[in-house]
Amino acid sequence: MTSSDVLKSIADTLEARREASSQTSYVASLFHKGEDAILKKVAEEAAETLMASKDGNKLQIVRETADLWFHTMVLLAWHGLRPEDVLMELHRREGISGLDEKASRPPKP
Repeated sequence: MTSSDVLKSIADTLEARREASSQTSYVASLFHKGEDAILKKVAEEAAETLMASKDGNKLQIVRETADLWFHTMVLLAWHGLRPEDVLMELHRREGISGLDEKASRPPKP
């Protein structure tokens, strides 16, 4: 199974769990709690990833990054997006200088 297959499979599962019982599915419980609960989990997992990096524990970095990616995928699903949308954006940026790409963005209000 390729990396993109894994992401697609997880995204499919997230979509299926959206309407599941919050009593039997962790993902369904996040969806039922709403966007703020999902955002809180993404922030929590991002902080744990940063702390794992500071500790230098490579296995913990991988595990926390997996948690962060997973919860970010829940956030994407909340908005009706899939990992393929992010992969297409990364593909669009491939070969473009990061400085040039950032300069091409409209200014933030």
